[in-house]
Amino acid sequence: MLTSDSLSRRHFMLLAAAAAASSPFVAQGAASQDGYLKGRLYKTLKIGMVKAGKSLEEKFALAKEAGFDGIELNTPGINVEEVNAAIKATGLPVDGSVNSSHWNVRHTDPDSAVRAKALESLKEALRQTHAVGGNTVLLVVGKGSDGPEEEIWKRSIENISKAIPLAAELGVPIAVENVWNQFCYDHEGDHNQTADKFVKYIDEFESPWVGMQFDIGNHWKYGSMGDWIRQLNKRIIKLDLKGFSREMGKFTKIGAGDLDWADVRKALAEIKYTGWAAAEVVGGDLERLKEISANMDRVFGLKTQS
Repeated sequence: MLTSDSLSRRHFMLLAAAAAASSPFVAQGAASQDGYLKGRLYKTLKIGMVKAGKSLEEKFALAKEAGFDGIELNTPGINVEEVNAAIKATGLPVDGSVNSSHWNVRHTDPDSAVRAKALESLKEALRQTHAVGGNTVLLVVGKGSDGPEEEIWKRSIENISKAIPLAAELGVPIAVENVWNQFCYDHEGDHNQTADKFVKYIDEFESPWVGMQFDIGNHWKYGSMGDWIRQLNKRIIKLDLKGFSREMGKFTKIGAGDLDWADVRKALAEIKYTGWAAAEVVGGDLERLKEISANMDRVFGLKTQS
């Protein structure tokens, strides 16, 4: 049974390394094997997707019953004691969190006082995530509308870097998400864009404690997600996912739309990805959560077809 203790970051990474080293697929060029992700990818979801259940414990239990291996919270703002009680009661770990204020209180804001608040929010998110056994804090760094790209690039790196010592101390990485925020891509551009700017942005932190929670669905409109995964490579420390249709120009259920999941699986195998994948779609009751879990199994090839 997965627990918050057994999936502490250090133990999880040791298991991942051992699995990768011992896998017969690696010696045989597993990068091309469609079943590579079985036993290497763990399913999680955002707490806000669980629409049934009155208490936190009930919501955790529903997520577990639906087939998820973990759950992501919004921090800061949680009751640590209540969360740890829910983990203990259900056996479902918190794998990470989403910085709850990052869209409105931004590291790219031209006002230094706002950036100071963004930094404190991130630091408290790191503390609370660590207190409940989580492995990552997802962060949207800001908005392109906060100024010229060169300015907000420097501004955000400088501000976020102040949280790196705490992230290292707690063992909780900061996971930057690629979103529609007009930053590191051309928001009005076509689908032939690359991940070049995201690679450069993450590398400028010069720290193993800053990586990407790469959202597979968010930028299918702008580029090949398989190729972006290959470019980002080990900078990806976690995944988010949803579906997207270029033809309709909108997000879809996981597995719907025209996103090239076969190439995504191939790319994840090529970079030897092992870790968490978080659903970020419209949630619902237990049946809807089971549907989401099954959709994830299908696009990642996690279940053997009968």
